[in-house]
Amino acid sequence: MKKIVFASANAHKIEEVSHKLGGLPLLGLKDIDCNDDIPETASTLEGNAILKARYVWERYKLPVFADDTGLEITALNNEPGVYSARYAGDQKDSAANRKLVLDKLQNEVFRAARFRTVICYIQDGQEFLFEGIVEGHILREERGTQGFGYDSIFIPNDNSRTFAQMSIDEKSILSHRAKALEKFKRFLDK
Repeated sequence: MKKIVFASANAHKIEEVSHKLGGLPLLGLKDIDCNDDIPETASTLEGNAILKARYVWERYKLPVFADDTGLEITALNNEPGVYSARYAGDQKDSAANRKLVLDKLQNEVFRAARFRTVICYIQDGQEFLFEGIVEGHILREERGTQGFGYDSIFIPNDNSRTFAQMSIDEKSILSHRAKALEKFKRFLDK
């Protein structure tokens, strides 16, 4: 089978995603000598995933997929959404992002939220989108030390622990990225 490019320079993430896809051999951006800072300037998760995948496809003509993920909080009109990584500023400070969310929700009773991942796959110039969603809610304080980003303030529905209180294996079964990758894997297996 022809190798697929995952539009990421993060070797750990590439390995983790390859494992989720049943050991599918993936090429990262470094493997194809792409050292560019691929723009993520779209106003939606879908848009950013498409931008990143198209960037690689247009330059290398290799099968490629890219993803984007965001936390969407109902009471904040689905913020931080596409701006999740830089919600509190361009420095991408996760602790500051969490604090800003907790401050904005301080007097809010309705704390429903969801994590959403969108994958764009391009093969032979055709684009395909896959989405994974985990519904849950935002706590009033942080819990747990595992994970990253907003994991310590988000509890998935039907759970009593945050993503940051779960092992990597537990989180990977429930996660939005895992759900999107499962759909993508079923597509590739056809």
